Amino acid sequence: MSKAPRTDPQAPASHAADSHELIRVHGARENNLKDVSVEIPKRRLTVFTGVSGSGKSSLVFATIAAESQRLINETYSAFVQGFMPTLARPEVDVLDGLTTAIIVDQQRMGADPRSTVGTATDANAMLRILFSRLGEPHIGPPGAYAFNVPSVQASGAITVERGTKRTEKATFSRTGGMCPRCEGRGRVSDIDLTQLYDDSKSLNEGALTIPGYSMDGWYGRIFSGCGFFDPDKPIRRFTERELNDLLRKEPTKIKVDGINLTYEGLIPRIQKSMLSKDIDALQPHIRAFVERVVTFAVCPECDGTRLSEGARSSKIEGISIADACVMEIRDLAEWVRGLGEPSVAPLLAKLQHTLDSFVEIGLGYLALDRPSGTLSGGEAQRVKMIRHLGSALTDVTYVFDEPTAGLHPHDVQRMNDLLLRLRDKGNTVLVVEHKPELIAIADHVVDLGPGAGTGGGTVCFEGTVEGLRGSDTVTGRHLDDRSALKETVRTPTGALKIRGASVNNLTGVDVDVPLGVLTVVTGVAGSGKSSLVHGSIPADEGVVSVDQSPIRGSRRSNPATYTGLLEPIRKAFAKANSVKPALFSANSEGACPACNGAGVIFTDLAMMAGVSSPCEDCEGKRFQPSVLEYTFGGRDISEVLAMPVSEAEEFFGAGEARTPAAHRILTRLADVGLGYLTLGQPLTTLSGGERQRLKLATHMAEKGGVYVLDEPTAGLHLADVEQLLGLLDRLVDSGKSVIVVEHHQAVMAHADWIIDLGPGAGHDGGRIVFEGTPADLVAARSTRTGEHLAAYVA
Repeated sequence: MSKAPRTDPQAPASHAADSHELIRVHGARENNLKDVSVEIPKRRLTVFTGVSGSGKSSLVFATIAAESQRLINETYSAFVQGFMPTLARPEVDVLDGLTTAIIVDQQRMGADPRSTVGTATDANAMLRILFSRLGEPHIGPPGAYAFNVPSVQASGAITVERGTKRTEKATFSRTGGMCPRCEGRGRVSDIDLTQLYDDSKSLNEGALTIPGYSMDGWYGRIFSGCGFFDPDKPIRRFTERELNDLLRKEPTKIKVDGINLTYEGLIPRIQKSMLSKDIDALQPHIRAFVERVVTFAVCPECDGTRLSEGARSSKIEGISIADACVMEIRDLAEWVRGLGEPSVAPLLAKLQHTLDSFVEIGLGYLALDRPSGTLSGGEAQRVKMIRHLGSALTDVTYVFDEPTAGLHPHDVQRMNDLLLRLRDKGNTVLVVEHKPELIAIADHVVDLGPGAGTGGGTVCFEGTVEGLRGSDTVTGRHLDDRSALKETVRTPTGALKIRGASVNNLTGVDVDVPLGVLTVVTGVAGSGKSSLVHGSIPADEGVVSVDQSPIRGSRRSNPATYTGLLEPIRKAFAKANSVKPALFSANSEGACPACNGAGVIFTDLAMMAGVSSPCEDCEGKRFQPSVLEYTFGGRDISEVLAMPVSEAEEFFGAGEARTPAAHRILTRLADVGLGYLTLGQPLTTLSGGERQRLKLATHMAEKGGVYVLDEPTAGLHLADVEQLLGLLDRLVDSGKSVIVVEHHQAVMAHADWIIDLGPGAGHDGGRIVFEGTPADLVAARSTRTGEHLAAYVA
């Protein structure tokens, strides 16, 4: 049938729906933003630059991405919203043209022992289906190959209704893949009973040494009223049954003073409350207890694979699912490519694409059984990218936080290609970044500044990369900066000898790390740098290690509490006013009673999103009015905590407020480039780079002879790298040895000695491919690092 000719008038050249080509932000005031207004082109790659603390994250994450996610959450029912994260409305006048935002940040992935690279992506689920179809012998459905599904057997009447038929089953069973001994963790723990109690004392005499288990509190009532043992009898005189009841008794209903309670032995109770949690998330005193009481070892039954014997026995072409998960992903991709089974062709194609995405993104050296909590921030961000590369979604806003973090210059081009691919699918890509190599591919650049903190928060430039290069902004001036090689290098005063290092992928490495100089350990991502430095250098009293693990802190923690700065300040206030130091802590006696020293009131609206509002009693100052009447140097405690580090350094450095102990800590904070931070700013609002430098400032007080730093340039603007190099020089000149794991060419060029690992990642790495001065590395150009450094200094 022929198609009828169209008789309607010709469509207009442009449609009204095509006019929404911009994301418009007007009057943004989140954090330090000062009425910022920008227009961001859609379906383009926009890079946000500026010095650390200039307001990039406030604009991109706290304003644009937060409002997009809040609006999406509001489309769900009130019931569903009750289970979603609470997002406050950002401080902004107009936000127009938003699309769905997907945030791909550097937050570490869940550190649960059962969370792995395979479970964090869909790779593990697809492998389980594959083995349930093709594995020999057949042991069950996909759950039979899952290390987080336990096998269950139950007996009793189970009624099953199918239409009008009712049947009763006498038994029920489910085959899971979890190793019964370690419960899918791959490691087993033993508890040192001597760390739980002092057996020479009775319970009432304080025998228990577990944090929080005091006889004065709730546990005391339970132990005294349970009737299983005498709380006045020393534990060493307990019968075998009494000791078993104290330590291992199953949950049992008891009645104490007319109240129904549940009694449970100490070991199962602390396993649930302390041992099953991420150790880094625990409070310091509980973490110390757990590290003292628990010893870990590889599970003897599953040999660390987490899987039951049945799951390990089922194989495809001689490979079990445990063998597949322990392979490097690039090797696993080749194995899957060779299967070619037509009955599961669509599954194989999808699995192949996922595994190839790992290789393409530069993570082919990982294995699917790698615990996700052990990934670096940059690795975690790239793993999160995997699920978006094959997505059918378009017209989405992807938001990235320094995607080049932890990447060797060799790998940066690969990341650039991936970002451009996301853009070319019709997505808007917003990137917060400092690296010139990534800024160079931007379609649009927004430069914030000119300074940090209160000195920033304005748009200094908006336009093309060429326009930025010609502008007189801090970023524009430093965009083409290149550090020259040093004319002379320092002479080592000794050597730290590493022999036979074989942690992770290291292949029995022997190397002498020179002391008394600035040594840079470099190499492509996954080549073994961190394994060599953190796994082989003994962390004794003389070694100060500042790694990339995040600072754990609540919204009550701030730079003053973390660095110990608040202690001398409180003592100075107390001495000047002849009162107790506890009054000058918002977490102690001086706290505002209305908000308990938080400064804000949190209101839980049940199924609706909760809200927070400044405390009306203390106006966000966190202290009681009577405490604010006490002054020191003409300032009250809330005014001191509102000071930036640079102002506080002057305040406590001279005059009537002179406090040497506080001034020393403030000088170290200024040295690492944190002069703009306010003393009372919550740690939860700091960027990754700021947290790393805060840790460095804290560790500088320690009397270590060797400093080990892990990518200290993370999150640093080009202009701030010079200041960091000056700090490293001062550390070395004061007699310290500084060892830096780093990819930044400016730090490599500034080094006295370079140790280059490679040549590739995973099993292609783990060897020393060069050791010598930067000048020798550039002259030889024998490694990937040498080629990139030569191009950088040319």
